[in-house]
Order: sequence, then structure tokens, then C-alpha cells
Amino acid sequence: MIDYATVKQALFERCQQYVAQRIETAKTAMEAAQAAANEESKSSAGDKYETGRAMAQIERDRHAQQLAEARKLQQELTRIDSGKIYTSGQPGSLVMTSQGNFFIAISAGKITLDQTDYFAVSAASPIGVRLNHVKVNDEVVFNGKPIRILAVV
Repeated sequence: MIDYATVKQALFERCQQYVAQRIETAKTAMEAAQAAANEESKSSAGDKYETGRAMAQIERDRHAQQLAEARKLQQELTRIDSGKIYTSGQPGSLVMTSQGNFFIAISAGKITLDQTDYFAVSAASPIGVRLNHVKVNDEVVFNGKPIRILAVV
């Protein structure tokens, strides 16, 4: 028998790790872009300096946006109670279907635990929307395929 409470906790922790990695990557890239912009200021070639500095600033801004998005995901995770057992599909629930297992939290992709695949999906994603409020034995159609709900925890 699968201990779904343990599975949900492990999935939640993997989502937290995913977000932490995205935050760290964005911070590191921002710092590198800022360092590149600072290095450009030491160049003495007028227009080349301005262009290089502007490009580095654009790069830094892009990574700042990625950091903001990762922090937003982190905020979404704070609203999830992974210890709660649910009876219908909603954020924090684990929904087992005839077409796969879905942890409704954030879009973190496929997570494999004990040779079983789970998909961490956002409640706002197309599949997350279809799984919202489903109960055991419900059937929904996604991408033209019927999906039977086998369990919700």
C-alpha cells in the first residue's frame, strides 16, 4: 500500500527544491550580467562601451524577471498544505488518473519517486483546470482523451 501522505510530502519538497534552484540560477546569472556591465565601463571605446553596457543591462533585467517569476512560484508553494488529505482536486492535492498522477501545486514537470512518475502542475495549467474539483470515479476529457479519476488525496 502506498503512503500517499509521504508521497505528497516528497513531491512538495521536490517542488521547493525546483524553485530554490531556479532562484539560485537567476541570482547567479544576474550577478554575472551585472559584473559584465561593470567590466564594460572600463572599456574606452565610446559606442562599443554603450552598446555592450546596454546589452549587459538587458541581460541582467531578463534574469531579474526570471528571479521574480521564481519568487512568485515560491509564494504559491507557501499557500499549499501538503499534509492535508483532499477529497477533490485542488492546490495541494494528489490526483491519480488513468492517464497519470498529478500533484497540483506549481508547474515543475515530471517527478519520479520509487519508479512512479508524477507530474507537478499548476492549478492554472490546462490539466490543472480540468482536474479542479474532480472526485474519485469522475471522468474528464483532456486533449480529446477521457481521463478517469482513480484517487484524490
